[in-house]
Amino acid sequence: METFYVWAAALAVYGLFLAWYVNWRGPLRPAEVDAFMARISATDAGDNGRNELETLRRFLSADDGREFFMLNVVRMATQDVPDPVTGQPRPPREVMAGYTKMFMPALFARGGHPALAARKIGGFFDTWGMEDSPEWSLIGYMRYRSRRDLAILVCDPRFSGAHDFKYAAMPQTFNFPTRPMIMTLAGPKVWVALMLALGAALAQVALLLAKGG
Repeated sequence: METFYVWAAALAVYGLFLAWYVNWRGPLRPAEVDAFMARISATDAGDNGRNELETLRRFLSADDGREFFMLNVVRMATQDVPDPVTGQPRPPREVMAGYTKMFMPALFARGGHPALAARKIGGFFDTWGMEDSPEWSLIGYMRYRSRRDLAILVCDPRFSGAHDFKYAAMPQTFNFPTRPMIMTLAGPKVWVALMLALGAALAQVALLLAKGG
């Protein structure tokens, strides 16, 4: 009977994980899209000239309720940049931390997380059709639980000042949402299940050994 409780507990924990990690609310409704766009337009994300609001509206309006991954290609500043608060020169990665330390916890709270981050280690290969290619520094692949979560994060007033750190550290960037066609790396749905199963199996063995002893 004890082993039953072990596996029941593991299953319950995985259920709680899925409750957080999966979007159970379905796609955005048109009224939600209108409300989000009105809120976004009223924030610095709507009037900074850097965001394509109509592109965002089309993306939200075409919501299918599924997760997606945002590809970010970034060129970091190559020398110290002024801190948005103090004005003192600081390394760009330290300045960027002023944004990420606020954004990452908020993303994680809504079931999102970095799926991949990689820095550039060489020149361009098989590149054509580009007149001027910036010296990109790194790429980030961010998992979002849903388009609703993206909209909530974009219009979150807590980030109104944090974006200044991002703009200061990154002279150039572009991003667009994607859906993987081939994914050979196991995601949290897989490895969390495997970790819980391993933990339950080890607990079961320990109980059986304790009984036998």
